[in-house]
Amino acid sequence: MFNSQVHRKLWLALAAVAVLTAAGCSKTATDQASNTAKEADSAKPAAAAKPAVAAKPAVEGKASEPTTMITLPKGTAISAAVRQTLATDKNKVGDTFAATLTAPIQVEGKTVIPKGAQVTCRIVKVKKHELKVTLASVVIHGKSYQLDSNSITGPKSQSKNDAKDADKTKANKDITVLAAKSKLTFKLAKPVTIPVKG
Repeated sequence: MFNSQVHRKLWLALAAVAVLTAAGCSKTATDQASNTAKEADSAKPAAAAKPAVAAKPAVEGKASEPTTMITLPKGTAISAAVRQTLATDKNKVGDTFAATLTAPIQVEGKTVIPKGAQVTCRIVKVKKHELKVTLASVVIHGKSYQLDSNSITGPKSQSKNDAKDADKTKANKDITVLAAKSKLTFKLAKPVTIPVKG
């Protein structure tokens, strides 16, 4: 009788282990299947959402502010004020500097480049008594547009002299300065097309 009770308990214990093992395997398989399904489901909306997000601002932009492409013709005058002082003894060919538009550029009554827009200029020639510059680009609505203009010689102004110091006076005669806030007027050498909102 004692033997049969031990056998019975042993069988019950083995049966319980078998049930738990089967349940554990089944749960693992179920978890893996559900995780794979969740990953697949989560990947699909993310991929589908990307084009919708990209397309939405474009649709809104078109509805609220239509963009028109306007071409500035060759010969268009662009006036800008230099934002820093340049000198023939400190600057070299290839140096760039910032300037600000002093007047808006308009075509058929539409402002293509607003007053105050930032332009980048480039030094193309440096001689003892000559500093030649050209337009390089303009920034409109955060985007840069390349410009090709004639090159002009900046207004000549000699460095300030100290009359008491003859050596300084002599040295300063060899330096040409393009002072900050100097106004330069360029003419476009090639037409440029710029998008205009509104």
